[in-house]
Amino acid sequence: MSVEAILRSKGRAVITIGETATLEAAARLLDEHGIGALLVTDENGRLIAVLSERDIVRELALNGAAGLNRPVAQAMTQALVTARPEDRLNDLMVLMTERRVRHIPITDEQGGVAGIISIGDVVKVKIAEMEAETAALQAYIGT
Repeated sequence: MSVEAILRSKGRAVITIGETATLEAAARLLDEHGIGALLVTDENGRLIAVLSERDIVRELALNGAAGLNRPVAQAMTQALVTARPEDRLNDLMVLMTERRVRHIPITDEQGGVAGIISIGDVVKVKIAEMEAETAALQAYIGT
């Protein structure tokens, strides 16, 4: 299965935040949308990073509640890991494992954001694949 197929199924909507916004604003967006990560954009709207719940928690551990007043740019994951719509699901799983990330922005040929895939999206697809395979095997053996 391709990343594109997952995006067609789950949708392409992404929530972004500017790098100068506060971590408090980021936390509110995460809560409001029930998501675990935001895409961070620069002043020109270009994707520059991902800010996850883990990044915010780390900032709170280091700076206490005052950390919520700090800008997103000071807490975001600096190493931006992206994938392409034509990438295969198994390759995406390897990338997530090797880079230890739970959210990967999907970028198109022009470098624009085509969506975001979370580890939860990957697990959902893998479970569906296993259930379909199990059903096919049971039908084959006549159970």
